[in-house]
Amino acid sequence: MNILIEDTATFEYLTALGSWTKTAAGGKYFPATNTAFRAAKQLAIGRFNIVGHIPETNQFVNLSHGLGKGQPGAETAPVEVSA
Repeated sequence: MNILIEDTATFEYLTALGSWTKTAAGGKYFPATNTAFRAAKQLAIGRFNIVGHIPETNQFVNLSHGLGKGQPGAETAPVEVSA
């Protein structure tokens, strides 16, 4: 099983060069789920999944999910804090 980072907005996988691909075979494989999760948290993406891909059967298993640092260039609205 190969562990990949998937952008949930585009269903693309992070490559070793930092770009994105539609094919799981072109994605960067991580040695462990927690390694992929830590890397994904640093990416300029919104929601992501850590998925396991089984190449022999082309099946995917959702292992974890989270939020990255946000979309590049996206403006965030100020958050109102009440006392």
